[in-house]
Amino acid sequence: MRNLIAFILLGLILSVSSTYAQELMCSINVQSASIQGTNKQVYENMRNALNDFMREQKWTNDKFETSERIECSLNFNITEQVSSNEFKGTLTVQLRRPVFGSAYTTTMLNVQDKDIQFRYNEGQPIVFNESSYDQDNLIPIIAFYVYVMLGIDYDSFSPNGGSIYWKKAENICNQAQKSQFSGWKSYDGTQNRYWLINNAMDDNHRTFHTALYDYHRQGLDQMSESVEKGREQIVSCIEKLRKVKQNVSRNAYLLGLFFTAKCDEIVGIFSEAQEIEKTKVLEYLSAADPGNISKYQKIKKK
Repeated sequence: MRNLIAFILLGLILSVSSTYAQELMCSINVQSASIQGTNKQVYENMRNALNDFMREQKWTNDKFETSERIECSLNFNITEQVSSNEFKGTLTVQLRRPVFGSAYTTTMLNVQDKDIQFRYNEGQPIVFNESSYDQDNLIPIIAFYVYVMLGIDYDSFSPNGGSIYWKKAENICNQAQKSQFSGWKSYDGTQNRYWLINNAMDDNHRTFHTALYDYHRQGLDQMSESVEKGREQIVSCIEKLRKVKQNVSRNAYLLGLFFTAKCDEIVGIFSEAQEIEKTKVLEYLSAADPGNISKYQKIKKK
């Protein structure tokens, strides 16, 4: 009888635990087309090992239904094999979010990190330790961008909801300051991991986080009920981002990443708006994202 009860309880536990899934629905790809004359199997093994790691790693304390998992991808393009276990290349990170009441998925992050260098040893277990920096640099890079994506995603569902994950990304960057690898320091360039998290944690960017909520939860998610009200919220969001741009005198890399992901979407959203709203949003966009103003002018033409 005891064995039967134990068996039933075990079944219940397994059925409950299987309801929940890892937070990320993340695919990792490793390309090496530009590498000639090397053992290509190492890149396949790398891809498999990283995908296994990502499937097993838990990044938050929250429980996710399978349908709630956050959709993202990390695409490594290896351009140089420095030694038998050291590689250089680029990394493209993309984050997507479903829009409530529709089949539409919005891009929230689309960044290419051009300063990727790391060591990878085939067969060696891949482990992430949040409290220390892995000198091989591969897992810190992945963990950094995972926390950035979680910060953006959580911010989009509640005001400043991603604060804890932005802080975790900052901690990784701080740990990496003595690293031999570049991309973590202010003097490594103007568009790197350092400046991304520096912007996110800077007081002048505080409004950026609430703007993510305005744009997605208050804006896009409301459009299934009222397109006009959704657009109003997005106009308000872009006005906030205009003020962020005005207050940032040095480097607005994070703001640039937002508009890289959203530029074409914004054009589509406001192409059917009233003329007065088109004029207002173009005024804000010209100040917040002047580099893409030629694209935004399409709003007036439609």
